Amino acid sequence: MFVRSRPHVTRIQESSVQNKFHRRRVLQVAACAAAGAIAAPALARSDCAVFTRETQGQVSPAAALKRLQEGNARFVAGETIHCDLRRQVAETAGGQAPFAAVVGCIDSRVPPELVFDQRIGDIFAARVAGNIVNDDILGSLEFATQLAGARLIVVLGHSECGAVKGAVDDAKLGHLTGLLAQIRPALAGVEYRGVPSSKDKALVQRVAERNVQDAVKKLARAPVLAGQVGEGRLLIVGAMHDVATGKIGWL
Repeated sequence: MFVRSRPHVTRIQESSVQNKFHRRRVLQVAACAAAGAIAAPALARSDCAVFTRETQGQVSPAAALKRLQEGNARFVAGETIHCDLRRQVAETAGGQAPFAAVVGCIDSRVPPELVFDQRIGDIFAARVAGNIVNDDILGSLEFATQLAGARLIVVLGHSECGAVKGAVDDAKLGHLTGLLAQIRPALAGVEYRGVPSSKDKALVQRVAERNVQDAVKKLARAPVLAGQVGEGRLLIVGAMHDVATGKIGWL
């Protein structure tokens, strides 16, 4: 009798051990989930907090640049931060304090807020075909920096730029003609052989990069911006976005 009942007792013991292990595992998972629930909102509040004049003032030009570089790295890796944008709308209703300004092209593939993984109230974005810098853009940047406190200006060009291609081909079309004429000096600033053509991808890329560099130099010469740079309150840099990868390289 004792021998015949032994397997039954063993199965009961095994079942008891398994139940204990299962309960312990459930408790461990629940504890981890609770810890994550506590940590996640704290992280979200830190990453999603809108900039104020106080927090903007704590960002150095170098730190502002690093913030954008890290944002693009997240964008390329598919690890962008998701925030409650409606809450940010409410929190910025009374004022704004962006930490940076970006001059970019109107190209639909290069929206600054997305490629830098930034949100409402983070950056000023001025967009015009060929990311040119004219008096209106310059005045906008003087407002963004001198009056609104942004610590960084990025001139953001991109590969396969239609405006640059039009400038290389000396295209003519209404008011676009005058805009493209402002990019043509970049073509004159690079070496090439024969008749320039937008079919020459390497030439288009070099002209796009030179166009960005020329814009950066123009901004650096502007008295209002130059004064801030001299005081260490502002940094002006150029960058190129690769529309094939989403990655941004710095010039």
